[in-house]
Amino acid sequence: MKAKIAVVTVCGKDYYLVVNELKRRNTPFLSLTPYESVPIEIEVVITTEKEKPLVKHQRILAFQEGTRPETLINEALKIIQGKEFFEKITIGVDPGEVFGLAVLADGKVVETGNCFSFEETLNKIADIVRDFEGTAVESISVKIGDGVPQCTGNLLRILDETLPASVSLESVSEIGTNRGLNEAKHRRGLRDIVSAIQIAGRIGYRFQRRRTDESNS
Repeated sequence: MKAKIAVVTVCGKDYYLVVNELKRRNTPFLSLTPYESVPIEIEVVITTEKEKPLVKHQRILAFQEGTRPETLINEALKIIQGKEFFEKITIGVDPGEVFGLAVLADGKVVETGNCFSFEETLNKIADIVRDFEGTAVESISVKIGDGVPQCTGNLLRILDETLPASVSLESVSEIGTNRGLNEAKHRRGLRDIVSAIQIAGRIGYRFQRRRTDESNS
């Protein structure tokens, strides 16, 4: 896969933050200085606010003080997909000893990972929702596998209390999510991520949001 994103900066700290997030998401990128020409195949450039005037490109995202790199990368991914906005962001969660997480933007996987505690999972979901607040999105949903019912129920109840009322919550059947996985994908962590991707793609049972009810009353 050819790089469609270029990171153009000589600022070491900003470069590290942006590139670290791109690598975490396995997103290819090109590193340039502001004095180098941007190849024609590059669709979006990420640079700093100070260096922005030095860069010649039609789609530039500026990394500013206080900007979360996750939010910036979400915007860059939207651009390279040729979208003005994402219709649907879905966060899939596979609960268990290791929690698998997957984020789908209009059906395409844009982020995956593992969490190793209940609290870490809650914080990660909240961070993902927050990171998409700066990107044009029609809807955000969180789908949680029902393989560990008590854990699923606790996650749904706490997310109902903490997430914005506009976020929909669903409990999803995990039956068959491990079917067809080869031996390599049964490694700790990777198997949970694959299951989370499948959970995100399924239709679940809608959890009645208490915060939604309160906001409408």
